[in-house]
Amino acid sequence: MRIADNVYYYLNNIPFADHGALLDPPTDDVSGRCIGMLAQLGETDDYPAVHRGIEFLRRSQLADGSWFGRWGVNYIYGTWSALAGLNAAGLPHDHSAIRHAVHWLVEIQNKDGGWGEDCASYRLDYSGYHHAPSTASQTAWALLALMAAGEVDSAAVARGIRYLRATQGPDGLWAQEQYTGGGFPRVFYLRYHGYPKFFPLWAIARYRNLKAGNSHHVAYGL
Repeated sequence: MRIADNVYYYLNNIPFADHGALLDPPTDDVSGRCIGMLAQLGETDDYPAVHRGIEFLRRSQLADGSWFGRWGVNYIYGTWSALAGLNAAGLPHDHSAIRHAVHWLVEIQNKDGGWGEDCASYRLDYSGYHHAPSTASQTAWALLALMAAGEVDSAAVARGIRYLRATQGPDGLWAQEQYTGGGFPRVFYLRYHGYPKFFPLWAIARYRNLKAGNSHHVAYGL
């Protein structure tokens, strides 16, 4: 049975615990998505669940500005989900939490314009981002995060879009060998073949629509 606020971590120490992950505790990425869903249904930051979710994300943001990602690798994914939720809930783009996250994403952008993150970021002694080669899906997550934070006109977003356009294959898709899906952190990871297909298209389409529209504000959910 799945329950909210499932934080009884001692259960992970019993002999038959599933890879030390017997429970699903609250996570930044899922919280961001739930905030986005509630906002899309019309709830605002004075709605109790939305307000508590925003406060959870404000407390869980790391010192470098990022958020943990349980279901995608890793802090790029978590930061995208958190920024999308906070934007949907109406947190202003000049809020300190959002600006801190934007600074982190810009700082870790690779020289080729993309973003990448290795599964080693789940290690217990993680002390901050370490360089990893760019991937299509992680680049798309970073772009969607920055656009949710009002950065569609930024140089970082322009460089990221150029990276995706330059690495698109002749079949219209993107190749990606890296594992960017969460399985059980520090046990095994997943390579979802759909990730490099639909996330880059999502990011490019959003960029096109925001640049062509009357508003640079991402209006709904993620």
